[in-house]
Amino acid sequence: MSETLRKGTRVTGEERSDLASDLKRRYDNGESIRALAAATGRSYGFVHRLLLEAGATLRGRGGATRRNRG
Repeated sequence: MSETLRKGTRVTGEERSDLASDLKRRYDNGESIRALAAATGRSYGFVHRLLLEAGATLRGRGGATRRNRG
């Protein structure tokens, strides 16, 4: 999906299914939700919701983890 979507337009039906499948494939190949949102011109929440609809297994947040120093 190289073309960005117009902000605020509804994505329904087959177009939504196609977009969800494309985003899931790209996410499964390592792209982040933020990168997908930027590439499509949609919000983080929209992309997150589509990935869930597509059945993607979402990765945990990255970065250092805290541990108890007790």
